[in-house]
Amino acid sequence: MRKLLISTVAAAAVLAAGSAQAADKLKIGFMATLEGTYTVLGEDGQRGFEVAMKEAKGMAGGREIEVIVGATDASPDSALRAARKLVEQDKVDIIIGPLSGSEGIAIRDYSKTQPQVTFINGISGAQETTYVTPSENFFRFNMDGAQWSAGLGSYVFNEKGYKKVATIGEDYSFIYTQVFGFALEFCGAGGEITERLWVPLGTKDFASIIASLPDDVDAIYLGLGGGDAVNFLNQYQQAGGDAKLIGGTIMIDGTVLSSKGKAKEALIGTPGSGPQADTWDNEKWQTFVKAYQDAFPPEKRFPSPALMATGYYNAFNAMKICMDNVKGELGDGHKGLRQCLATLELDAPNGKITLDSNRQAIGTNFVTEVVEENGNLVNKLVKIVPNVNQTLGIDPAVFKSVGLPSRDVPECKKF
Repeated sequence: MRKLLISTVAAAAVLAAGSAQAADKLKIGFMATLEGTYTVLGEDGQRGFEVAMKEAKGMAGGREIEVIVGATDASPDSALRAARKLVEQDKVDIIIGPLSGSEGIAIRDYSKTQPQVTFINGISGAQETTYVTPSENFFRFNMDGAQWSAGLGSYVFNEKGYKKVATIGEDYSFIYTQVFGFALEFCGAGGEITERLWVPLGTKDFASIIASLPDDVDAIYLGLGGGDAVNFLNQYQQAGGDAKLIGGTIMIDGTVLSSKGKAKEALIGTPGSGPQADTWDNEKWQTFVKAYQDAFPPEKRFPSPALMATGYYNAFNAMKICMDNVKGELGDGHKGLRQCLATLELDAPNGKITLDSNRQAIGTNFVTEVVEENGNLVNKLVKIVPNVNQTLGIDPAVFKSVGLPSRDVPECKKF
């Protein structure tokens, strides 16, 4: 009888604790690049997050959401500072972020030291974040930069007739990953990359790079984003540059296509690829675009959500679905929440997303070309590439033998 009484009291205490937790606010740390070269990207990531928050009425799992913002500048150190404050001082339950590639690797490592917190990537896309020593409490519902290149290399080789190209890229992990994916496919189709040029993130003066661009290529691949992309386009046009261009994902994203000035017009006709296409006529995509447009006045948003808005929108909704699934309970080390996230099929605006065993997204990629439409530059859909996994459909052993993305990996050859 005494044992039964103890068990009953214990059970009541657990129920009371669970009810109290459900009534408590859910503390979410939002991390994005709200400073530095990628500020414009972070701001649109925040808009996507806010659209999802509005649709959820600020609730998840029956709990009111309290958001605490951690601003970063795309550097790993800034991401770690923001995460430590959010976790160790603000005591958040969940972090959604970061945005930039090397930030993601740093937060992956930090997440391993904070098992009491669940980390859901914002939109950072370095391959290593989930491919190398993944973290059990870090989930990424966006594809990485190499996956975002799927379909582009074969398209420019076979359809545009570009056989020989040079590349320019920001000298850090995400762009390494982008060029990696492009090179595997382009070189595998028979293309040649004659030169790979790298610039520091935050470059203001591209004169020496522009002067060293080779003349004997069919096109130049641009792995630049944010302020770097705009600076390059301005200086390239001033120098009389007229080469055909190929856009890395953040080079042809809305964050650049909606920038001020005429330099962006150099991108008209540029093929690129990424996790969305502005002109896709899918009903769910069009509904999201309208929700984004309705949420902000025209002067405080882009004509259409940039991929950062979509990524953070998806990350929030994955969290919301799974918090609802566990009825707001985060006991037992977030076990229920994490099981839900790991097995979730997210019916996202840019296509269905599932996670692999490393908690890395498998999703849909879009090959596009930049066109002018109703006075705006947009990405017109050319081709859809479904079910893109992290090894790009290549045998995992062969993919591993290629090596990790870097300045000169992969080699330009057929694998």
